Amino acid sequence: MVRATWVFIATTVIAGAAAIWLYFANRELRAELAAKPEVAKIDDKPAAARTPDPWTESTRSTPPPAAKTSTAAVPRLPDQPEESRLDRRQRRQQEFAAMFGRLDGETEEEYRARIVPLIKGGLLIPRQRVDEMRKQAEAKAGVTPEQSAKLDKAFDKVYADAIDYTNKAVADGLLSPYERNVSGWLEYAGGLGGILNDANAQIGKVLSPDQVKTLSSSGFEWGEYLGLNAPWENLNPPPAR
Repeated sequence: MVRATWVFIATTVIAGAAAIWLYFANRELRAELAAKPEVAKIDDKPAAARTPDPWTESTRSTPPPAAKTSTAAVPRLPDQPEESRLDRRQRRQQEFAAMFGRLDGETEEEYRARIVPLIKGGLLIPRQRVDEMRKQAEAKAGVTPEQSAKLDKAFDKVYADAIDYTNKAVADGLLSPYERNVSGWLEYAGGLGGILNDANAQIGKVLSPDQVKTLSSSGFEWGEYLGLNAPWENLNPPPAR
């Protein structure tokens, strides 16, 4: 609070000093213009009384030359083959594999150095948004700081379970950046659902039923919050292709 107050005072002083400086600079410019009336004076003669300029008059009387038409064919790029839905899906899978898969000869340390900044950068703003949404929802539900701290402690185990489960799914081939495995995705999603159910049970032990109901009716979703705040940047690198 003290820091915010000092920032407000500093910005106010800077804005006031800038306004005063602009005021006196404006007065100085006005004085300079008043001292040089011959520069600021505008020719107020009517257009008919002015001496005609022979160059501009001749230009006005001469009609513009007619545009030449060309019979040469307009160059065109060759038609691109239309991409089918399957081709587009295959291309996106290749792009995903190139981004999140292990490159040829890439070590785990090199993979982390390349991928971790991407994950953190992509989740930065969504994490900030859900954090703010949680603060607003907890304020509506009357969640105390002690209750919020207990929730954070319970979420540590939820995050650890989600990361361990995901690492195992990647090692077992349920999740792979190199190929589409819909059945593996569904199996993985079912396991995440079980982890989320355990998280909801932990939340119910900390909050009252009325608080849980108020949080839900406010539009806040614990699943969204936990999914974004899980430390996905700590996942193990996938195996080599």
